[in-house]
Amino acid sequence: MSTTGKSRKARRSPAPRSTDTAPTRRTALITGASAGIGETLAWLIAAEDYDLVLVARSRDRLEALAQALRESHPIAVTVLPLDMAASGSARKLWLALQRQGVAVDVLVNNAGVLQHGAFTAMTPADHQAMIQLNVAGFTDLLAHFVPPMAARGSGRVLNVASIAAFQPVPSLATYAATKAYVLSLSEALGEELRGSGVTLTTLCPGITATDMVARAQAGSSALQNLPAMLISDVQDVAVEAWQACLKGQAIVVPGTLNLATTLAARATPKWLLRRLTGLLGRSTL
Repeated sequence: MSTTGKSRKARRSPAPRSTDTAPTRRTALITGASAGIGETLAWLIAAEDYDLVLVARSRDRLEALAQALRESHPIAVTVLPLDMAASGSARKLWLALQRQGVAVDVLVNNAGVLQHGAFTAMTPADHQAMIQLNVAGFTDLLAHFVPPMAARGSGRVLNVASIAAFQPVPSLATYAATKAYVLSLSEALGEELRGSGVTLTTLCPGITATDMVARAQAGSSALQNLPAMLISDVQDVAVEAWQACLKGQAIVVPGTLNLATTLAARATPKWLLRRLTGLLGRSTL
């Protein structure tokens, strides 16, 4: 009888829904989450009490990371092994989360691939692999996950580019071009969505101590001899990126030297920039 009485009273004077239901959990989706910047961001975002969806090719590495995150934080972690370079992967990911009723509040578009070397020494497949993941897969993720954010009127996107996005880089010609695309699309989309409640932040790190950079260094003695001051710590990069994402900052370039380099690149005449980057790039081949 007491339950019935409360029900009738509620109909006469409805209580606010927020007092009757638990707060909605926030979810962050991170691609390229199994190592490097993606893995470090996973730890930072988990500490902010977000549930996580982790995406990368390696199931074993993702499962190990997910277990460690669950043991350290009271969050839900979903593992979805996918190759984001494969056609249709973004749609598969979106449909899988739709079936689970998961809405993505933060998209970390981090999956990417780098190949260092002379353009003519690489195979057509090498170039296509970079374009497929860094451009096509990147765009497809945005096309699937940003429209629902805009419809809700809230969401954050963190796209990972590179300081290579600011100038041509001989020895990284295709890679730098793909990251220029990432930066350009991010800036344009951010302006389209201004005032919508959805923000886009582009992370443009310099050389960072990650597995991807280590693989590039393994094939170049010049890269192996880079001064330590030129190599950023992955934790520092991830912290700056996450803070900028929370603020809705359009572009973040971690490190004073990297920031100075990008500002100089934008101010330098194109012909001179080509000569300078040509000298530096050729020296690493």
